[in-house]
Amino acid sequence: MKRRKAEKKSRYRRVLLKLSGEALMGEHSYGIDATTVEYMASEVKSVYTMGVEIAIVIGGGNIFRGVEGSVRGMERATADYMGMLATVINALALQNALEKKDIPTRVQSAIEMHELAEPYIRRKAVRHLEKGRVVIFAAGTGNPYFTTDTAASLRAMEIGAEVIMKATKVDGVYSDDPVKNPKAKMFRKITYMDVLRKGLHVMDSTAISLCMDNALPIVVFNVKKKGNIRKVIEGRNIGTFVGIK
Repeated sequence: MKRRKAEKKSRYRRVLLKLSGEALMGEHSYGIDATTVEYMASEVKSVYTMGVEIAIVIGGGNIFRGVEGSVRGMERATADYMGMLATVINALALQNALEKKDIPTRVQSAIEMHELAEPYIRRKAVRHLEKGRVVIFAAGTGNPYFTTDTAASLRAMEIGAEVIMKATKVDGVYSDDPVKNPKAKMFRKITYMDVLRKGLHVMDSTAISLCMDNALPIVVFNVKKKGNIRKVIEGRNIGTFVGIK
């Protein structure tokens, strides 16, 4: 299969999209909403058809959060492994929705489970992307105590992604919670150091530090607004750009 060429209006050739598990809940408080998963698949298809190579890291907070489990008295490592399994469930749901739209998709898991997903192998993941397949990375890093944000930063660097697209339910990075504080200021651009210094909730500090050390930019945007994934790919001025300066 020939490598697909990205359209000239695409700012990026290869991207990593970070989706939270909550992004699949829709308006529900738990689980997977089929309509929302179908919407996410449509949004991904809108950039896939542009020839962009897309990798996805997905969380599992809609099913189980390791941190919350440990707070309730569960051993942290065990709770984190359960959270990793939740991400595999989400990855399979998204894979199913993408393939219904005729987008070839592979799920790679950091925890081996051969009947459900491929084991994570960096060179194989890159080859899938070059062949025009969407790759979903599941089970985080495969290690407890590390979030899926850190997994997204790590995988993005391993596959040579040009940007991390951090999908959220708000328009970008704010000085405070915009839901609780209507006067919160949204940043159009912000440095990694300012994110760490101000304690802003973009990604966890380990993930931000990894991106900073490797000069990997992050674009934080509202995935609930139809067409926003494509707008980021086209380089339009939406969301918040996190970088060196």
